[in-house]
Amino acid sequence: MSDAVADVPEPGDPGDGADGDGTAAPAVPLLELRDGLPEIVITPEQLKRTADRLAAGSGPVAVDAERASGYRYSARAYLVQLRREGAGTSLVDPIAFDDLTPLADAVNDTEWILHAASQDLPCLLEIGLRPASLFDTELAGRLLGYPRVGLATLVEEVLGRRLRKEHSAVDWSTRPLPGPWLEYAALDVEPLIELHAALHQELVDTGKLEWAQQEFAYLERQVPAEPRSEPWRRTSGLHRLRGRRSLAAVRALWHARDDLARERDVTPGRIIPDSAIVEAATALPRDRASLLAVRGFHGRGARRYAGTWTTALQEARELPEADLPQPTARYDGPPPPRSWAERDPAAAARLSRARAALSARAGDLHLPVENLLTPDFVRRIMWQPPEAPTAEAMRQAVAEALETLGARPWQVELTVDLLTDTITAPAQASPAEPSPASGPAPSPESGAAESTDAATQTLDPPAEESSAG
Repeated sequence: MSDAVADVPEPGDPGDGADGDGTAAPAVPLLELRDGLPEIVITPEQLKRTADRLAAGSGPVAVDAERASGYRYSARAYLVQLRREGAGTSLVDPIAFDDLTPLADAVNDTEWILHAASQDLPCLLEIGLRPASLFDTELAGRLLGYPRVGLATLVEEVLGRRLRKEHSAVDWSTRPLPGPWLEYAALDVEPLIELHAALHQELVDTGKLEWAQQEFAYLERQVPAEPRSEPWRRTSGLHRLRGRRSLAAVRALWHARDDLARERDVTPGRIIPDSAIVEAATALPRDRASLLAVRGFHGRGARRYAGTWTTALQEARELPEADLPQPTARYDGPPPPRSWAERDPAAAARLSRARAALSARAGDLHLPVENLLTPDFVRRIMWQPPEAPTAEAMRQAVAEALETLGARPWQVELTVDLLTDTITAPAQASPAEPSPASGPAPSPESGAAESTDAATQTLDPPAEESSAG
């Protein structure tokens, strides 16, 4: 599990160790391991003892997993941490075992407590571990309106303890794992049972427990996403390229790098970074010497695999025009909102009204607008609303559309009337052109809802360093 480091308070703030009157405030105590650091489980005998102990425990099981993100191509688990009342904490090395059935038999029929479950569930499923039900402390924090929901922040805010986070970005495929790393890993499950109890009570007190249970059940039903049809389009800096031939070069270099990364089990960016791919695709050098002379073409594998890169570039140069990639990615949804005002002003007005209404409702409920309703669902319905002869028929049609897209019942109940009213409201005239002195008119994308929307889910997610994807 990775977790953001807590914000550094401004000097003089109460959070910097002083009360508002300037007197020193007591430091928040560090979270410590109550039962000491357990031995790492690496033998069948240890695994059986661990499974028996967990099976004899009571209540939900706190679970976490550590991956080697940024180091390895795969997203497999390199360490699994578990904690249960009456059983203490266990650290299991899944790399040491071909079969974790004893552990699965002990914990798969129980409720799990995880933090950011969507990050860890795929790698746990891969090794045969699946919860009967789950409680996600990060998602619970979002529904309760906590402004920051990293584990360290929630533990400090709710439990009054500080978590050490100095080993969050280490290479967990390292063997043997150093003692301080194992202590960090054990501390990640140490507070989860207590945090679960506190957040569960808050959900009950605020009337949001049913919402959370629906969200947790939705997470349990999720299956690993299908690979992207064109993963190379997430290459950082792709927008700088002009021409389909250069896009073909990016595609060829990306796949060549991905093949090498998979074979060596190393994250692709550690062979050559995305920036090197973009520079080579821009220059389109014809031989090894010219490629290595390209400014910005660097990386650990730039020279070592120069032959692979020049072959990929040659293939891109020789592609027939008909086989070159299209300038933009295929997408089955509506166009980017920035183009709506020109392409369909009525849809742009609907989207603007819907965002404003949802933002206001989310504020009243003290939760992020993207948790009230997925932004992509809003865009799809506002771009092409259902047709219905009456307001009640429209309400039913909108509810069915939301359910089909994947909205949970609590989300449908809280948003269907807002969206129906937005669709059925009389069309409004476009705003008049502003005078030069008044500045440009607000974009349909502006407003409080847009900042959250853009930060959480966009139609065309920003490119980032390519991964196994």
